[in-house]
Amino acid sequence: MEGLKSAVPTELRRAVGEGTAADLPATTSRLFAFFDSLPLFHQVMQELTDPELALCRKDKAKAVELKGHGNACFSRREFREALGHYSQALRHVPITSDDMDVKLVSAIYVNRASTMHKLGLFKESLRDCDRAISISPNYSKAWYRKGMVKTALKNYSSAVHDLEVALSLEVTSSGKNNIEQELKLILHKHECINEAGTSNCDSKDEDLPLAGQPHKVVIESISTPNKGRGMASTDDIPPASLIHVEDPLAAIILKSSREIHCHFCFSETPADVVFCPSCTIPIYCSKRCQEQSVGDISCDEDTHLGYSTSIANLSITSTSCKSPRSKQFAEHKHECGGAHWAAVLPTDVVLAGRIMARSIEKMMLSGKRFAISGPNLDLVHHYDQHSPANKLESQIYAIVLLLCLQNHYRSDLLWTEDSLSQLVLLIFQIKVNSIAIVRVRSVDGSPELTVNRGVSGAEGANMCSVEQVRVAQAVYVSGSLFNHSCQPNVHAYFLSRALMLRTTEFIKSGSPVELSYGPQVGEMQLSERQKSLQENYYFSCQCSSCSELNLSDLVMSSFCCPQSNCLGAISESTYYRSKENFVNVSLGGSYVCKLSLPDVSKVDKDMENVAKSLLGNIGVSLNIDHGCCTSCRSHIDVSSALATSHREESTINRLKKLTLLDKTIITKALQSLKLLKKLRHPYSKALAQAEDTIAEAFAKVGDQERARKHCEASIQILKKLYHPKHIIIAHELIKLVSILLSLGDGASAAATFAQAEAIFSLYYGSHVEKTLTYMGTLKKAISDA
Repeated sequence: MEGLKSAVPTELRRAVGEGTAADLPATTSRLFAFFDSLPLFHQVMQELTDPELALCRKDKAKAVELKGHGNACFSRREFREALGHYSQALRHVPITSDDMDVKLVSAIYVNRASTMHKLGLFKESLRDCDRAISISPNYSKAWYRKGMVKTALKNYSSAVHDLEVALSLEVTSSGKNNIEQELKLILHKHECINEAGTSNCDSKDEDLPLAGQPHKVVIESISTPNKGRGMASTDDIPPASLIHVEDPLAAIILKSSREIHCHFCFSETPADVVFCPSCTIPIYCSKRCQEQSVGDISCDEDTHLGYSTSIANLSITSTSCKSPRSKQFAEHKHECGGAHWAAVLPTDVVLAGRIMARSIEKMMLSGKRFAISGPNLDLVHHYDQHSPANKLESQIYAIVLLLCLQNHYRSDLLWTEDSLSQLVLLIFQIKVNSIAIVRVRSVDGSPELTVNRGVSGAEGANMCSVEQVRVAQAVYVSGSLFNHSCQPNVHAYFLSRALMLRTTEFIKSGSPVELSYGPQVGEMQLSERQKSLQENYYFSCQCSSCSELNLSDLVMSSFCCPQSNCLGAISESTYYRSKENFVNVSLGGSYVCKLSLPDVSKVDKDMENVAKSLLGNIGVSLNIDHGCCTSCRSHIDVSSALATSHREESTINRLKKLTLLDKTIITKALQSLKLLKKLRHPYSKALAQAEDTIAEAFAKVGDQERARKHCEASIQILKKLYHPKHIIIAHELIKLVSILLSLGDGASAAATFAQAEAIFSLYYGSHVEKTLTYMGTLKKAISDA
């Protein structure tokens, strides 16, 4: 695409960059006319849409080659490597009914099932056996492997049945003898007992339910001078109330997660990953997800998450499908068919294509030719505020996307000048309004956490550190109506593709209902939050935390006063205290804001003492210059303090990069921590991060007692920067739980786990273990301790 951008003439580039949304019909038409006469453009379009040039085509020869590699690894007992080769073989082998080699496909499924059997992945192995049987019912090896896996699961009566079927289908004498011997061993060793039952269903166990009854509440659309349109409650809402559930209008996997997560539900894929039948791009966790993404399926009698909404009033309901014959839009279908443009274009552009395809297919139901038009999402786009480079790039992508869609729908699709304009605006609406779907996983990338119990002196007993990972991008039409706050009263999380909104505090009737777009108090200081929101969402935040002096902002990046008995903070910012009970703050550069003073009585005692250092003596004019203490006005050289702080933090952060730690390195880090404590304010974020890093280092070398001490010190600081019931504190408490388990202190681990669980319940309600899968692992470890 860089070649296309550089080919645009200077005058046309200027017209696009300086144009407004009202100019789009003219500029997009001129740009399209230019590209239509450019050979390079036609070459790019051919590479994106010609099936013969596509990199995502099915390839039987490559599948056979990969199967051979898998067989070789299996023979060498390299089962993990064999599993990877067999999965890739299934990715490339043609599976559609017209060109499928039934013998080859069923053989690969059985080989992968045998490999997973060796790895102890019994349920996954059974699913592959059933896949082989579904396309080749008389394949004796599939029935044999299914029987052997059920034997491992002690489902003896069912195993005998499957082996008897295998025996009846086997044509070789050696094969028959082998099966007969296995049958004799099973019947001799165990009587056929009533098995507990094993699900062989090649799909999710169930659709994700709404656990518990959602709080009945009506949320109305409001408009305020500062924030524009937003949502507010018409009723009092208690904490932990599930107030909104919504499936996305469209969603797409991020490129960084393509090989790890299901392309439909965005869960981590199991070992028996399922592939698209027509191309090699998407992967799925189950046949059900594949069908929902690639082809229409009936909802049948299943129950789904749903919502009832309008712009004016919003309420949450649990709904079933519209009718037994209703169909779900197959969002990958128009991207599939040999072309690989969906794998090449940026994620937000492909997401725009999915929304357009949904609109197109809805209009196609009329049976008439029509001019393409984008859906009226009634969402802001801020087109005029974007940079000239963004405007040009998005117009080019809109033209490319429109032609890719036209290539798929052929003569059914007509377009006008307005079609391109609407597509450009849709891309910008997605940039501003789309929501990142996140998953919580351990820092090492594994879905489960390893808990070391009672091994205080053992190395490798890592803390249970978790992180939120962005895996997908989605558009939630109603979810986009909720405004941002840097101290939100609603928590957003995801079950499968569904957006869930749950209150984290009591919300009084008439109060705004707000979630976080990312930046939060305690995580970022005021200037960083404002910069992030302006760059990504094109607004200056005026939430209560950004319009009132926030004590967390005051101390999180501050230095301590050189006077030992003074609690004042020395900030990089400049404060001016006016007689009108306001504080003017210069945050560096050209950013200056006017903040009202907070109610000191609402903070804890320690923070109250810090607050009074700045907020005392109401009515007295006070200038706090750069580098001056907010209380006694003692001065330090901020530049020198910053340099020293960065140097010591760098020494401590080396602990994260090293796989092998020794006492010398940790001793140096402790010396740096000591210097940081003399330099930084006691409640600074830098100190909290340093304590956490050192705690993890001690956990790695097996000194769990000292790991506990530093982990607790980090948590105490974070409680001041956030609040004691913030979700960040819960995640930190889970780290402490893992350390306490390693010390063999089951009682303290249980008590700390209960604190974390109580906070998580506020944010996730009854969905805690569905969303945070590691909680079940820890709970079991505590019960065993």
